[in-house]
Amino acid sequence: MPRTVSDGGEDFDGDVSSQTGSHRYTDSNSTHHHHHHGYKVGFPPAKGLLAEFADGVKETFFADDPLREYKDQPRSKKLWLSLVHLFPVLDWARSYSFGKCKGDFVAGLTIASLCIPQGHRLCQACFPASTCWTVDSSFVPPLVYAMMGSSRDIAIGPVAVVSLLLGTLLQEEIDPVKNPYEYSRLAFTATFFAGITQAMLGFFRLGFTIEFLSHAAIVGFMAGAAVTIALQQLKGFLGIKKFTKKSDIISVMESVWGNVHHGWNYQTILIGASFLAFLLTTKYIAKKNKKLFWVSAIAPLISVVISTFCVFITHADKQGVAIVKDIKQGINPPSFHLIYWSGPYLAKGFRIGVVAGMVALTVSNRNWKNICCHEGLPNRWEQRNGSSRNHEHCWLNDFMLRGHRGSFSRSAVNYMAGCKTAVSNVVMAIVVMLTLLLITPLFKYTPNAILASIIINAVVSLVDYETAYLIWKVDKMDFVALLGAFFGVVFASVEYGLLIAVVAISLGKILLQVTRPRTALLGNLPRTTIYRNVEQYPEATKVPGVMIVRVDSAIYFTNSNYVKERILRWLRDEEEQQQEQKLSKTEFLIVELSPVTDIDTSGIHALEELLKALEKRKIQLILANPGPAVIQKLRSAKFTDLIGDDKIFLSVSDAVKKFAPKSALNV
Repeated sequence: MPRTVSDGGEDFDGDVSSQTGSHRYTDSNSTHHHHHHGYKVGFPPAKGLLAEFADGVKETFFADDPLREYKDQPRSKKLWLSLVHLFPVLDWARSYSFGKCKGDFVAGLTIASLCIPQGHRLCQACFPASTCWTVDSSFVPPLVYAMMGSSRDIAIGPVAVVSLLLGTLLQEEIDPVKNPYEYSRLAFTATFFAGITQAMLGFFRLGFTIEFLSHAAIVGFMAGAAVTIALQQLKGFLGIKKFTKKSDIISVMESVWGNVHHGWNYQTILIGASFLAFLLTTKYIAKKNKKLFWVSAIAPLISVVISTFCVFITHADKQGVAIVKDIKQGINPPSFHLIYWSGPYLAKGFRIGVVAGMVALTVSNRNWKNICCHEGLPNRWEQRNGSSRNHEHCWLNDFMLRGHRGSFSRSAVNYMAGCKTAVSNVVMAIVVMLTLLLITPLFKYTPNAILASIIINAVVSLVDYETAYLIWKVDKMDFVALLGAFFGVVFASVEYGLLIAVVAISLGKILLQVTRPRTALLGNLPRTTIYRNVEQYPEATKVPGVMIVRVDSAIYFTNSNYVKERILRWLRDEEEQQQEQKLSKTEFLIVELSPVTDIDTSGIHALEELLKALEKRKIQLILANPGPAVIQKLRSAKFTDLIGDDKIFLSVSDAVKKFAPKSALNV
C-alpha cells in the first residue's frame, strides 16, 4: 500500500503541514530518498503604519465583516437590508402564517404563566418596600423586541441574577423602607445607565470584552449566584420578618439561625416546602420526557393559584403566613423624569448601572449560548432568505445592541412550547398587560413562601455540576477559576465574585500562559520526515548532533527572556546527557517557529542574545518555518543578515537534511 509522509514537522503535535508550507508525496516502495523541494522562506510585502493599524482595527472590531451583505448590491437593496437589520420583523413577517400563529400563541401563554409569578418575586428582590408588579418589564420590552429582536426563542423579561444584584447594590446606598421614593429614583437611574452601557458596548463593537470571562468562570459565577439567590429566598420561605440586607452566606445564615426560635413560621415553611417539592417533581418529569415540558411550565402558575386559594379560605394570613397584601393595579407610568441627572446619586446610579449592565450581559450571553447550543436544544439558527445565517445572530455586538436579555428557563420553555417567531413575546406581553389591568387584586392572598419556592426552583438549574466535573477533569486551572468565582459570589457578593473570576484568576491564568509558554524537544519519527514532541511520541528519536526545539507561543517582552533561558536549559540538559552517554556533541540548534504567530523587539533581542550564547558554545542557530509576521520583523531588524539567509528553512526536515550527517538520518 502507498504510504503518505509529511515533509516537515512544523505543527502542534498534529498534522498541519498545509499551514506550514510543507508538501506531501507518496512513496510506493516504503522507502524515501531525500530531496530538497527547492522552496525558500518568503518575505511578505511590507505594510505601512496606517495599513497595519487599519488591519488591527478591522480584526478587533469588525472581524465578523458586518457589511459583507451590502457588497455589490444596488442602493435600493442596501436600504432594504438596512431596514431589515434594524427591524427583523420586516423579514419574517412576510412569510407569517396561521400555523406559526398557533405555535406562537401557545408558547406565549405558556411563558406568561411562568413569567407572572416569577416577575412578582423578582420585584420584591429589587423593591422590597413596593407593592407593584415588576412584570411591567415583561410587557413593554417584549413588544419592542418583537420588532427589533433577532431571535425567535428568547423570552424577554426579568432575570433573577440581575434582579438580586441590582437590589443588593441599591440597598447599600438607600434604605427602601425609609426612603422609598429616593430608592425608586436611584433604581431608575441605575437601570437607565445599565441599558446605556450595553448599547454603547454594542454600538462601538466592544463585545469582545465579555470574552475575558472564561467559560469556567461563568459556570462558577452562575452556580454562586444560584446559591445566593436561593439563600435570599429563605426570608419568604421561612416567614422571617427581620432579615439581613447582605447577600453573603455568612450574614444570611446568621440571620436565619438568629430567628430560629421566634422568627420562623411553620405554616409558611409547610406551604413553601410542599409546593417546592411539587415544582421540583414537575421539573424532573419534564426533564425525563421532553413532550411533558408543559407540566413544568405551568406548575408555577398552578402553585400560585392553589396556594392563594388555600390561604384565602383558611385565613392562614391571620396565623402569621406572610402574603403579598396590597398590589398596585394597572400599568406604571413613564419614569424617565425620575432619573437623577445631577447630584451625588447620579454617580452612584451610574456605577451601579455599569456593574449591573456588565453582569446582565455576562448572564444573558451565557443563557443565549445555552439556548443556541445547549445539549438539550437544537443548534437552531435564524433563517433569512432561505439560507442559514450560521453564527451571525450570536455576535456579541448585535447581542448587546438589541438587548437579548431574558431568562434561560423561560426561553427554553418558549422553544419547547413550539414558538415560531417573536410573536410569542407579543402574546406574553398582552397576557401580562391584561393581568396588570384586570386581575392583580386576585393575588392579594398569595403567600410569599410560594413565590420564594418558584425562584428557588428556577435557579436550581443554574448549578451545572456536570460541567464543573468535566472542567475538573480537563483543566485544573480552569476549575480554580470556577471555584474562585463561586466562593467569591457566595462569601462576598455578586460583583466581587465576578471581579475575582475575571481579574484574579482568568487574567492571572492568561498571564501565566503568556509569560511561561510551552516549549518542546522534537525528535524524528522513524521512516518519515515528521518531527514530534519526544514526550508525546516516545518512538521519536533525536538526531545526533542536532537539537530541535519548538516554541509554542508568540514571543513578546513578557516571555522573551524565559524562552531564551528555557532553550539554553534544554541545551544544558542535552549536553549533560551527551557527556554521560558519550554521545556526539550538539553542533546545530534548530528552533521550530511555526507556532510563533508574532514577535516584538524584545523577542528579537532575546534571539540575538541566544545567538551570542550559542556562538560561545560553537553551536549554529537555525530557524525553521517562521511565519509571515515573524520573518518580516526579523528582516526589518536585520536579524536575518546576522544569522544568514542560509540558516532559515521552510521546514525542520529541510534543515536536518542540510546539516545533519547522512548516517544520522533514519528516514
